[in-house]
Amino acid sequence: MHLGDELLVLGVLFLIAYVLGRLGKLIGLPAIPVYMLVGLLASPHFALFPLSFKSADVHLVAIFGLILLLFSLGLEFDQDEFYGSFRALLLSGGSRIAINMVVGFVFGLWVGWGTREALIIAGMTATSSSAIVTKLLIEFRRLANRETPAVLGIMVLEDVFIAIYLAIVSVVLGGQTSPWSIALQLVIAFIFLVAMFALARWGGRFVSRVVRTRDDELFTILFFGLAVAFGGIGELLGVSDAIGAFLIGLVLGATRYRGRIEQFALPLRDVFGAFFFLNFGLALDPSTFGAVLIPVAVAVVLTLVVNTLGGQLIAWINKLTPAEGLNASAMLQNRGEFALILATLATGAGLDARLTPFAGLYVLVMSIIAPVLAANSEKAGAALFRSGRRKVMGQRSAQREAMGQEGIALVEAATADLEADPHGDTEVEELHPESRGRTAAAADRLIEQAMQQSDEQGERKRDPEY
Repeated sequence: MHLGDELLVLGVLFLIAYVLGRLGKLIGLPAIPVYMLVGLLASPHFALFPLSFKSADVHLVAIFGLILLLFSLGLEFDQDEFYGSFRALLLSGGSRIAINMVVGFVFGLWVGWGTREALIIAGMTATSSSAIVTKLLIEFRRLANRETPAVLGIMVLEDVFIAIYLAIVSVVLGGQTSPWSIALQLVIAFIFLVAMFALARWGGRFVSRVVRTRDDELFTILFFGLAVAFGGIGELLGVSDAIGAFLIGLVLGATRYRGRIEQFALPLRDVFGAFFFLNFGLALDPSTFGAVLIPVAVAVVLTLVVNTLGGQLIAWINKLTPAEGLNASAMLQNRGEFALILATLATGAGLDARLTPFAGLYVLVMSIIAPVLAANSEKAGAALFRSGRRKVMGQRSAQREAMGQEGIALVEAATADLEADPHGDTEVEELHPESRGRTAAAADRLIEQAMQQSDEQGERKRDPEY
């Protein structure tokens, strides 16, 4: 078997992806659309590019990429955040997901490709790309912003929704026609989800003892084998390989070795994930884009409008300013790996072939528009919500003035005993113990307030808008 030509072409494609990725970083473009674009260029359906590559040659490696993407998603799932603020997350994140799902499903019915296709389209348009959102929060230095905890909380809830949604979609796409067979598959999927969530919640210590090993090589083989094996278990149970990988990642993320697993898993995810996105691009046919241009354009406009309005709902629920709500909505506009995963599942189930170019073009457009919106959301918020910003700044100014007056009162109270002796004959050491206690307490309070004010000033430097 001679693979020299294939290896050379594949290596050149990744080098092209590196160059385009470096250029994309200059404008805040994430890596996902770059990999898809390189795959599209090398697609057998794109005759203008000198290199060509077959999707079948990297199909299994791309499946590993899909498994590791969902495994990493489960690994990074924040259980404490989810269970600790479940009600608030359910209110803000749940309402956002519900609105997006309803709008997406109605839009899918309007497209007219079928009811199951409408369900897939609803999932594509309902959730953000956690990988892109996390990267943008770090690159744009938004981690200290007031809206960021709400954004991260919504991402956590979306991870849970993805797990449940994939389980349901896998049953719906499974080809079962009998109501009893469908009900049985849903029960099996539900039991699998509950069992794995329970193991992650209460079995962390037990799992830690099972996976304990000092050898890094064997440790890597262990968690990679578990991810692939549970992907197979999920497929056999009818809940998809993706959800199986997510759930074992969730369990391993609850162990004491989470940080160590992430250290080895993230580079693997990046490499194999690149194969997944590249392979999806290879499957795209530019000649089919014309049939989905109008649906994609409508989907993009709907996503931007609904999520922008949803950002104001998030701001209202979490008591944020309208400008902070705009920041949150801009961060959550991204669409990425989940839409492509759904398109892959739909293709395997034999649904309408137009779902693949729809998902590819939709993700390409949104993953380009959304980072640009996120990069300029603070400027746009400052221009659109000036009155609200002045109100917030006025409130903070009043708070600082009140704190200053309190500080003056504390100083006067702390020095009252010293002023009782205008001639200065009393030594500090001779003050009554109660007076010394009041003085020390007042000094401590002043120091604490000064530190708090210093922290607030530091935050304003990091985020000048607020």
